[in-house]
Amino acid sequence: MTSPTTADPRLQLIATARDFYQQGWMLGTAGNLSARLPDGSFWITASGKSKGELLLSDFVRIAPDGKLEASASNLQPSAETSIHQLIYRLFPESQVCYHIHSIEGNLVSRLVAGDSLPLPPLEMLKGLGIGQENPCCVMPIFTNHLEVSQIAADIENRFAVTPPQIPALLIRDHGVTVWAASGEASRNYIELLEYIFRYMVVASRLDVLPNKQSF
Repeated sequence: MTSPTTADPRLQLIATARDFYQQGWMLGTAGNLSARLPDGSFWITASGKSKGELLLSDFVRIAPDGKLEASASNLQPSAETSIHQLIYRLFPESQVCYHIHSIEGNLVSRLVAGDSLPLPPLEMLKGLGIGQENPCCVMPIFTNHLEVSQIAADIENRFAVTPPQIPALLIRDHGVTVWAASGEASRNYIELLEYIFRYMVVASRLDVLPNKQSF
């Protein structure tokens, strides 16, 4: 087991979760965060834990083969663990994966009826790796199945054919998931997307956003 030192990625996850909780993006026990270790295993938030009060003991470790490593606490991993595991497999450069629940994220998932959300050509897209002038960027949307394994299967099947333009996906009426090579980058992606989502919600109310669907 990783010892609780300043190099322990759980410390950064705790700080990030507290910040997201204060932003209203991880209220109650909603959302989950994970960080990968050099051996391919990863720490992920345990199920049923308040993200504003996490402790080092509120994480479980998932082995490279996907099995839960034994611990004295008998905690259960987040319900979305299979999605984190898939992201790390599909995008080997990723070291951190964050999933939050925000009001704006759920609202924008209803702006379109299809499985792709066109994002407005805002300057913020540069921070997500889209540097073209007047970019055409879409964000993949997935159905929120009761069985998370089905969501993971849908993600894998779709990304095998159409890789995402940005390191993020949206689950309708559920929340956004991002991944990156560092915790700082993942946090930035969340903040940038939430800005874009807020813009889209306001723009849809002003009737200036194309391809919108009524909430």
